[in-house]
Amino acid sequence: MRDPVHCHFYRPDLSACLMKPLAPGTVIFHRYRGYGVVTTINLLTGWITARFGDEGRTLDLNLSTDQVQHADGEAILFRRAPPARMPHARLMAMVRQLHEAGYQKLYLYSWPKQSGVHWRWHLFAGQRNWMQRPWREGWYGSGAEYNFNPVMGWGDAPGASTDELVHALAKFDPQGLAQALGEDEAHSAWFAGMCDALLPDYMYSLNMSTSADGVVQPVPVVAVRGGVQPYDGAPLGWPPGWAGLWTGNRHTTQALPQAAPNFAGTP
Repeated sequence: MRDPVHCHFYRPDLSACLMKPLAPGTVIFHRYRGYGVVTTINLLTGWITARFGDEGRTLDLNLSTDQVQHADGEAILFRRAPPARMPHARLMAMVRQLHEAGYQKLYLYSWPKQSGVHWRWHLFAGQRNWMQRPWREGWYGSGAEYNFNPVMGWGDAPGASTDELVHALAKFDPQGLAQALGEDEAHSAWFAGMCDALLPDYMYSLNMSTSADGVVQPVPVVAVRGGVQPYDGAPLGWPPGWAGLWTGNRHTTQALPQAAPNFAGTP
C-alpha cells in the first residue's frame, strides 16, 4: 500500500513505483548545479527551493520538469504519482492502530479552513466532546503547514510509518497519550468503518453539510492527493455523539463558508 506522504519516483529497471520522503533538509542532485539541499517544499504545487554549494541565493525548481534527483541519483517525478497534500489519512491509520491497542479514547477531528483549500486536524483524548476539546502541543495542525514541512509536529520524521508515528507520539507526550487508554467501542467501531471505506486516498471532514431543504447530508469525503477520482462509495454516517449537536437541522459547530476545493492536480 502506498505511503501517502512520500514523493514518488520511478526506476526504469523496476515495474513498480518506489518512494522516498522529500522534505526541507533533503539532499538532492541537479544535473547543472550539482548537490544541494531543499530549503522549502510545496506539495500542493510541486515546487521546491534549494540551495546549491556556497551560493547565497536559493533556486526555485519544479519537480515535474526540472530533472531533480535524490542524492543517490534516483529521479523525483512529482506528477507520476503525486504525494499526499494533507496528513489526515496517515493520522487515521495511526489512530486506528492505537484503538486496536486499547487506546479507544483517542479522537480525530478534522474540518475545513475558511478558504476550503486546506483542512485542519486535531487529535484529542479522554472525554469524547467534539466541541470542548483539550488542546495539547503537537496534537493539531493544518494541511497548509504540512505542504511545506510534511511532519505532524511531535518529533516524527518525514515519511514515518504508522508504527513510527505511534512511537514518536508516545515519546513526545506520554501523559497525553495515557489519557486515551480505555474503551469507547461505539466510536472505535465507527472509526474502523471510516478507515475501511476511505484509506489510503481519502479522509473525512466533520463540517456542516445540509441540503437546500435542511436535510443532513452524509459525512463529507475529501481526497488527500491530486489525481484521485471523487469518492463514489456508500454514504458515511456521522460519529457517535454528533447527532446531539444538531438543533432543528442547524449545526452548532464551526460552519465555515468554503470555496469548492480543487485537488484534481495535473495528471
